[in-house]
Amino acid sequence: MTFLAVVEGDAGGWRICRDGLIDAIRARWSGAEIDSTQRSEVRSLIWQFETEKGQGEVYLHEDGTCLYMDVWQEDAIWLAIVLRRLTPLGLDLVFCDEGYTFDVRLRAGTTEAELTGLVNAVA
Repeated sequence: MTFLAVVEGDAGGWRICRDGLIDAIRARWSGAEIDSTQRSEVRSLIWQFETEKGQGEVYLHEDGTCLYMDVWQEDAIWLAIVLRRLTPLGLDLVFCDEGYTFDVRLRAGTTEAELTGLVNAVA
């Protein structure tokens, strides 16, 4: 399943710090492979790695405000929390699935357990 964590509204020129995101992903999945070949607008930076449940892939939109995650829900929630920590407080961040069967506003300071509860309540 694909999940998204995306800045809602105008990001005012802000872009995710790629190095911070790379460090976080490598800390969780040390064998993560990074492909910086621009494949499309949506796939400007791609991470591929092996999780406990199988292969995962994460890719960053070229504008640096949206993270696409082809991973299990618990890994997507972890990544969304990481992205929130790297996002300025003044920007709104939304976590959703590709089909928009749910979308949850991700406030600063939200924990993995809180986000899991929010997703389960609306999904």
